[in-house]
Parts: sequence; structure tokens; C-alpha cells
Amino acid sequence: MADRDKIVSFADSYLDSKNIKDASLNGLQAEGGREVKKIAFGVSASLECIKRAAACGADMLIVHHGLLWKGQTQPVAGPLKRKLETLFDAGLSLCAWHLPLDKHPLVGNNARLLALLGAKKLKPFGAYDGETIGFSGTLPKPADIGDIAAALAIKLDAEPLCFRFGAEKIRTVGVVSGGAARMFEQAPAAGLDLYLTGEAGEFVQEYARETRSNFIAAGHYNTEKPGVQALAAVLEKKFGVKTEFIDIPNPA
Repeated sequence: MADRDKIVSFADSYLDSKNIKDASLNGLQAEGGREVKKIAFGVSASLECIKRAAACGADMLIVHHGLLWKGQTQPVAGPLKRKLETLFDAGLSLCAWHLPLDKHPLVGNNARLLALLGAKKLKPFGAYDGETIGFSGTLPKPADIGDIAAALAIKLDAEPLCFRFGAEKIRTVGVVSGGAARMFEQAPAAGLDLYLTGEAGEFVQEYARETRSNFIAAGHYNTEKPGVQALAAVLEKKFGVKTEFIDIPNPA
């Protein structure tokens, strides 16, 4: 059993969330019980995820996409009302860490995606609204984009979309998880052989062709599973709590 506020304080410090500019209101977003025996983890605070967290006996739910964002103007009605009611009825605390869980060098989505590919020599990469949130890395040996996509398909349960117009054999990869298609241009500018993200915009295919670059989109949801899963292992070890990942498959 662990104290809710100590878990939140540790995660805030570990992820350095107070020093990261973000649209998300990171940290505790809804207060449940003080004692925590089990933490559920998910990518997004959907109603389905909240229901499953409550059903599995969790006292806290930690997600990448929370419910509270800066500049939010929607009333507490409809889906948001039902989500909050479900949280409060279950006595479930909700925590969210967005960019802090993208850019962390150990448990961040981008570092973990590179680790899944066996990449080494990680360097910060990818400027986003004043923050560098991604990483680039070097594969242990040159790889075909098809082999990289196949590895991602297995490890992320994804169906990657590939645009192959660059190097035949890939050594260097830049990664920014989620909806970061608009950051694609930073990869060829940095001399990287491949850019990996979650979603592909309409412009991506022709930009890849025009710049002779390689691009993979493995799904917004799928590229943002590794971070919460890695954070779960850290908190389980630190606080001795049970953890469970709530997987709600989403190809987008």
C-alpha cells in the first residue's frame, strides 16, 4: 500500500513535469482515495479505460492523455461528466503526464520506441512548441524499412504505414510519438534515414518523395503505449504496488 500524494510527487519529480511547457495539466487531475494498492495505466482517459480501471480494482489510473488541458472551455456535461462520475463513484484517482512522458530519456515514449528497435547513441531530437520532445538513435546494423515495420507490428501490435523514398538501408532514426507528422521535416534536415511517428498527414507521402526520405506511422495510440508501460514498472518497484496496463486497441 502506498500514499497517493507521494506517488504523484515522485512521478512529477521523476518526469520533471514542473519544468516542461505543456498544454496538459500534468499530475493529479481527479482525487480519489488516499491509499493506493493498485495502479492501472492507459494511453487515454476514455470512459472505457476508466471503467476497466475501476473493474480491475485499481485505486489510481495513470494515463498519457488526461481530461484537463490548458485553455479548456467545455462544460462538465456529456462524456466528460460521465467520466468524472465514474472516477468519483469508484474512488479512483486520475493522473496524467503528457509531454513529460514523451521526452523522458528512460521511460519516455520516444526513448522506449528506439529501445524496441535496439537503437543506441540516443540524442535529443524534435522541437515542439519550445520543447525538444523526441530522440534520434543509431541502429546496431543497417536495416530495411520493411524489417523495421515488421518489428514494430509485432512489438506494438500495430499496422505501420510506410513511405519509402530514402536510403535503402537505414541506420539513423528520429522518433516523435503520437500526432507529430508536422515535425517530419526535421528528420531529413538532421540527416536522419527514417522518421517514426504515430500519424501520417496528407502531405507526408509527397514530402517524403520530394526530400528522398523514409517515414513510418505506427499509430498514435500504439506509439504511446511504451511510456505508460515503462512508468508502471518504475512505480511498481518504487512503491510495491500492483500495476495493470489497460489496453484498448486503437489503430489510429
